[in-house]
Amino acid sequence: MIRSLLYVPAHAERFIAKAHQRQADAIILDLEDAVPPEHKLAAREGLGASVPSVGQAGAQVFVRINAASIEDALAACRAGAMGLLVPKVERAADLERLGEALEPTERELGRSPMSLVAILEDPGAVLEARAIARAPRLLALATGGEDLALALGGQPTPDVLRLPKLLVHYAAKAQGLLSWGMLRSVADYTDHEGISAAAREAREHGFDGATCVHPGVVPLLNAGFAPSAEELAWAQRVVAAAQQESGAFALDGRMIDAPVVARARALLAVTKP
Repeated sequence: MIRSLLYVPAHAERFIAKAHQRQADAIILDLEDAVPPEHKLAAREGLGASVPSVGQAGAQVFVRINAASIEDALAACRAGAMGLLVPKVERAADLERLGEALEPTERELGRSPMSLVAILEDPGAVLEARAIARAPRLLALATGGEDLALALGGQPTPDVLRLPKLLVHYAAKAQGLLSWGMLRSVADYTDHEGISAAAREAREHGFDGATCVHPGVVPLLNAGFAPSAEELAWAQRVVAAAQQESGAFALDGRMIDAPVVARARALLAVTKP
């Protein structure tokens, strides 16, 4: 499971040094919004050291590149990052071109192809989400709530973001991709109660995890996107009972049929070490 993805500014050495201690399932070294223009080149050139540093405890490592920056993508590839977060994706062709640019370097290094995560940040991209989801190399889709609200001329409130985030989520799931996000903005990282509730709500909708900008949010996401002990016990009972029954049957006062058994099995499968 990738429940929590912590953004770390790729130029901030003190944050990079501690990132592996944060218990995040993934670290996103950010070359985009978190890095001032005068530090972007140094941040890119430092990926060779920062990628292994943040991943030393086992977290998956992604790099958020600047939009359409092949130079950022190639530097992340050479540094050994698992994948790229690609901001401001508007069409599948954006990702296809990026993948084609990566191929020669991947072959040269003998490394596996990089995974891509498309971040959709404007109304047109949201409406093209199903087509974007068919692009090669995609691991996941996400919605950039703050930029989307700006493009809409609106505010990044949960009510404004709910529909577009769900549309992108449906596109991801229709294509068998991971879907990352919550039905609210992640900017207010001090609202721990609200974030915990939003993570639980997102998981109910089938979101797989979410990004965060502060390490204090990581444990909230890890808990919110993981099944509880009660859910796991229920799933174990369902699967055990299904081995003794055929067709629909009753358990704990509820009807259990094939979709419920499949959900229980999927829950147990995703939580295996």
